[in-house]
Amino acid sequence: MPETFQKKNPWEGRDARVTLKGKTRLAMMVDMDRCIGCFSCEISCKMQKELPVGPRLMRVIQVGPYKIKSHGGHQFRTAYVPMNCRQCEPAPCIEVCPTGAMQRREKDGIVFVAEELCIGCKSCISACPFGAPQLNPNTGKVIKCDYCMDRVDAGLLPACVTKCSMDALRFGDINELSTLNREKHVRMLTADLFTWTKNQI
Repeated sequence: MPETFQKKNPWEGRDARVTLKGKTRLAMMVDMDRCIGCFSCEISCKMQKELPVGPRLMRVIQVGPYKIKSHGGHQFRTAYVPMNCRQCEPAPCIEVCPTGAMQRREKDGIVFVAEELCIGCKSCISACPFGAPQLNPNTGKVIKCDYCMDRVDAGLLPACVTKCSMDALRFGDINELSTLNREKHVRMLTADLFTWTKNQI
């Protein structure tokens, strides 16, 4: 029998839905449908890191207001996009750092700054497409979101996640977050399939 017609194990293929195999990578998922732009994540981040005026390791970017069509008329909508370090792999900031101050933890993939090695040359700031590394004016060294490594090592969530009132920020293993994201989109795509009116019954 040709291989294409052979009966396959129903569980086969589940490994293909694993985002990263064989290693643990921590990530943050942002549900922009839930974010209301309260800026609690920004404030909690600055308090946790004791940052001066200027640098914002978690930034909520406002998009809009913009006009959309709605039921024969128009409405104005505003979207909010929480932005922090994306923990890129490979990370441009690590590649351009001349002193090795920008590093990645092997156990979970978190990119962080070894402050004692940073000379404040700003190469990482120029290389990052998301604006994650920023200069601390008090120290003259670069700082960036590191998912609050000290809290993570203590078994706690990053400060921004704990203060999100709308549960728009999720933190954990990237494979688990990918599954949650897929499930969300499947529910959205199939919502109409299970909605019946009295005329259809």
